[in-house]
Amino acid sequence: MLKIQNLTITYRRDGRVLADHFDLVLNSLDKAVLIGEEGNGKSTLLKWIHDPALIEDYADAEGICLKEKEKTSWLPQQLPPEDADKTIYEYFMEEPQFTECGPKELGRLAASIHIPGDIFYSDQVMATLSGGEKVKVQMARILLSKPTVLLLDEPSNDLDIETLEWLEDLIIHSEQAVLFISHDEVLISRAATRIIHMELLHRKTQSRITQAAMGYEDYISQRSDQFERQMQQAVWDRRADAARMERYRRIQQRVNHELNSVSRQDPHSGRLLKKKMHAVKSLGKRFERERENMTEIPEQEEAIGFSFSENCRIPAGKKILDFHLDELKTPDGRLLSKDIHLEVYGPEHICITGANGCGKTTLLRIIAEELLARDDIRAAYMPQNYEDLLDLDVTPVEFLAPLRDKESVTAARQYLGAMRYTTDEMEHAIRDLSGGQKAKILLLKMNLDKADVLLLDEPTRNFSPLSGPVIRQMISEFGGCVISVSHDRMFIQETARKVYVLDRDGIQQI
Repeated sequence: MLKIQNLTITYRRDGRVLADHFDLVLNSLDKAVLIGEEGNGKSTLLKWIHDPALIEDYADAEGICLKEKEKTSWLPQQLPPEDADKTIYEYFMEEPQFTECGPKELGRLAASIHIPGDIFYSDQVMATLSGGEKVKVQMARILLSKPTVLLLDEPSNDLDIETLEWLEDLIIHSEQAVLFISHDEVLISRAATRIIHMELLHRKTQSRITQAAMGYEDYISQRSDQFERQMQQAVWDRRADAARMERYRRIQQRVNHELNSVSRQDPHSGRLLKKKMHAVKSLGKRFERERENMTEIPEQEEAIGFSFSENCRIPAGKKILDFHLDELKTPDGRLLSKDIHLEVYGPEHICITGANGCGKTTLLRIIAEELLARDDIRAAYMPQNYEDLLDLDVTPVEFLAPLRDKESVTAARQYLGAMRYTTDEMEHAIRDLSGGQKAKILLLKMNLDKADVLLLDEPTRNFSPLSGPVIRQMISEFGGCVISVSHDRMFIQETARKVYVLDRDGIQQI
């Protein structure tokens, strides 16, 4: 059993409280998911549970984490920089249990994660792996360490659909307690039996963490129903209060008028009216007490309120892409695919999927280079690594309004506000933002640039399950052309009108 007592986490930069006197008990078979909007502290909480030193450079924490005999293993959201230049073999050698495992055990583990059986001894550098391959290799080392508690930060990022199904099965049937963060609503709905919802209310100044021992769909439904009931009751209470107070004011005004009109020669009537006024004041005090007990107006974090401009459209039938490639190779010359031919016409929305490491990101990057050079379309590219395009040292406003003129700065602030950025977040360096917040900046840049062709590499990988439906809707309704790479099953289902699979023999529509 893992127990957290009275935990308060404060973001040092702006004093924002991410968790306020938070308590948690995680039992051996719990499958709990942390949900909440981007930047609410989910990853910070997971890091602190594993090792408080991981957040010491940017946050202060007070509280106790009792692990007793538990051993936690943590999967970070991104491969740590210190591991990037290691070979895969060097990476596994740092896990003491690795040398104690025989070939059969390693083979079974590799098969279960869908990685080659000889990958443990590979001299390939970790940084050259695809996003999904990095996750698989890190998960393999974590499982070799035989933990009792798995702390997984976005484990579904970049995994192909086959491995996502493996991950679901791992979480569901794991003998370990699992606390995970994920954007994948299908994974959450199937695997999580407990919800921990982190919210920041009052313009992100007040922390609220809700815990519910139920599945995700039940929680969302119950939360919505409870919100509606409480809102209806709060509205009714306020209407009743307004009617009471109006009646009270009329009585008070009438008694005041009678008091002011009574003759000094009629002291008996004056005494009666004073008693009556005393009763009126008592009635007012009772109404005040009832007001204090009114149902509170419910609060919840609002979903982002953004959509692409209706002017971002492209003519039907316009040829956007006529792509031919004899061989798709990695930078070091490894063959990924061959005989690739892909035609795209406006305003089609297509999605490319396939196994991890098959070359989807490499292919999209090549297509992006071709389309970005065209002057008859306005193409925009969201890479898997946002830092390829973002200047981390500028603020979101500076990035979106580089000319710094009043009109563009105002527009940038309005769009950022629609994406639920606080004024403070608009003025901080982009490097301090969460992955989801960085992704929002790129989406806003596409809109401000009036892009009519979007090239999106795993666009939902860092969005919370609460933001996900809004992002999917805005991309689905986009009037231009969309060429995306994704393993997100909900994203594919709701946004792609054509789906292609990339493998060693080329690309085929399914």
